[in-house]
Amino acid sequence: MARREGNFGWRPVAAAAFALALATAAPAQVSAPGSEDAFRQVEPVPLPPSAYRAASGAPTAAYWQQKVDYRIAATVDEAARSIAGQAEVTYHNHSPEELRYLWFALDANGHQRGSIAERTRTADPSATVAEDAARALHLQARDGGFSDVSVTDAHGQRLPARIVDTLMKVDLPSPLQPGQSVTLNMSWNVALIETAVIGGRDGYECFGSAASANCILLAGQWFPKALAYSDYDGWHTRFFLGDGEFALEFGDYEVALTVPADHVVAATGELANAAAVLTAEQRQRLARARTSDTPVYIVTPDEAAAAERSHMAGTKTWHFAARNVRDFAFASSRKFIWDAMGVRQPGTASDVVMAMSFFPREASPLWDAESTKAIAKAIEVYGRRVFPYPYPTAQAVNGPVDGMEYPMLTFNDPRPRSDGSVGQVSAAGPKNSLIGINMHEIGHIWFSMIVNSDERRWAWLDEGVNSLVQHLAEKEWDPAFLTRLGGEPKKIIPFMRRTDRRPLMTQADSQNHYFEASYQQAATALAILRTTVLGPDVFDQALLEYGRRWRFRRPTPYDFFRTFEDSSGVDLDWFWRGWFYGTGHVDIALDRIVALPSNATGTTFHRFDFRNVGGIVMPVPLRIEYADGTSEIIRIPAEIWRMNDAQVSWQFASDKPVVGAEVDPARETSDVDTANNRAAIGGVTKKDQR
Repeated sequence: MARREGNFGWRPVAAAAFALALATAAPAQVSAPGSEDAFRQVEPVPLPPSAYRAASGAPTAAYWQQKVDYRIAATVDEAARSIAGQAEVTYHNHSPEELRYLWFALDANGHQRGSIAERTRTADPSATVAEDAARALHLQARDGGFSDVSVTDAHGQRLPARIVDTLMKVDLPSPLQPGQSVTLNMSWNVALIETAVIGGRDGYECFGSAASANCILLAGQWFPKALAYSDYDGWHTRFFLGDGEFALEFGDYEVALTVPADHVVAATGELANAAAVLTAEQRQRLARARTSDTPVYIVTPDEAAAAERSHMAGTKTWHFAARNVRDFAFASSRKFIWDAMGVRQPGTASDVVMAMSFFPREASPLWDAESTKAIAKAIEVYGRRVFPYPYPTAQAVNGPVDGMEYPMLTFNDPRPRSDGSVGQVSAAGPKNSLIGINMHEIGHIWFSMIVNSDERRWAWLDEGVNSLVQHLAEKEWDPAFLTRLGGEPKKIIPFMRRTDRRPLMTQADSQNHYFEASYQQAATALAILRTTVLGPDVFDQALLEYGRRWRFRRPTPYDFFRTFEDSSGVDLDWFWRGWFYGTGHVDIALDRIVALPSNATGTTFHRFDFRNVGGIVMPVPLRIEYADGTSEIIRIPAEIWRMNDAQVSWQFASDKPVVGAEVDPARETSDVDTANNRAAIGGVTKKDQR
């Protein structure tokens, strides 16, 4: 979900240079009040390798994960802003353990007045009193979430189902043994929330008076979803509190959505009954779009405008099929303009991906011009940097949600404004906001819709990794692109100066600076790993390996860390410890440079005194300036700090005298204090000559 490179000659230091460590104590790191996480997980750090996860970071031959298949029929009530559904759910137990009950997520219950999320909600400093009051009044008038939930077995016998806030425990009539499957039947109603008032990852937005309203309905948390059950955590029973996203299982979906007859539906998967819901001309346009290099209207602006005026009576049922996905979402509205184009991936399982956008006239002309082309660019860049896109469609829907991902479908809000309201706008304007958020949310189909990490426990593992690849995609789109979500080291310096930060490994709903940490700090740390520590080629190969190993599987951060070390051949424990487990920052000072006596060959020796002020050890990119006006970049590896992580002296031999030097001249390490990065040559003392 979205919230509001240069390579400077990467090489090890020349053989003539060497490090001398000074024996001084490292400065203590003191935590500020509120910076400790009382809800941190009780676990060994890191989780050790197991029979299912190798020490290399790869899944073993014994690795397993569950599978859950759904057949759903649902009806959308536009006037009531609600959905009534029923489902046949088949749970396949691939684990080596018997299961006596199953857990399901009812995340929409987080919007009920009595939910844990609402009862523990703290004041938002950015919200006005009027906004807080409107939110409270809305919840008093309309309780969101699930009602009338019923669960039966395959024979129609009611099963005990206990709802605990956003979770539901279903007791099975008999234990489900390893290798067995069980089929349940469920029915429910769910009330959507008004996103602009409540916030959230789905909901509705309506235009016009109540009697003739035209609404955009975004359905994300709209059906009971089987919780993840994993080898390292068992049931992932953590309440939905707002920030932490979703840990779910892969499966196959067949979904029938009955909506007002003039609505257009976008959904996870492929449309299976186009002849029943589209006109012959619309089907011809869809076929033409498949081979087009530019977006083609499937539903034109004129057709959408006519639907808004007419309010056709009756209903239509749209059928969708999706294979090997971990969730299913949809959007429905008569306001939707729909355009599409094919993105070719020769030699892959999905040789043509349909990039598609759905948006109201309030989003024009911005969405017409940019949305589908940005989706196509994301498919191309992520496909090259991670793995080819494996699904038949990739879609963006404009509505009130400020950015949210589901398999094959994303909800994104930027509009050109001028009364279409809602919408993120970056400093570069609505165009860059739309391109950036589309790339980010489509990128989430890789992380974590396919590389299926637990977002509620480790938000950075999907948000940070995705934001880095998004940053690279944006720079391919336009080298001057103004990125928002991380990847540029100097932009996170103000955040890294804060004393109330928590480690990146903090679970999502306890992360007191969720956006700055999980997106910006994590993405920038990985950008620094790529540019300063490993070099782009080595990093990029490790990312490809991580994607290859964990596509359609459930990785942990420890699998990520181990894969990068396994692929790169570099011990990176110091990097993970500093950037992901600690709350220090980068601040390396160059205290002085001393010229030492030359030897008989005329070689000049210089001693550089470095001090680690911030606590995070890092390689030292160093620009050395010579008396003849020339300079060179030397990159001293992080191992310079191995004997003393607080203060070191380093000697450098050259055939010409040094007059000065600067640490991190390209500002590639997020060094928070550049005032102590420079030093000029100093004198020679008797102590220096010893």
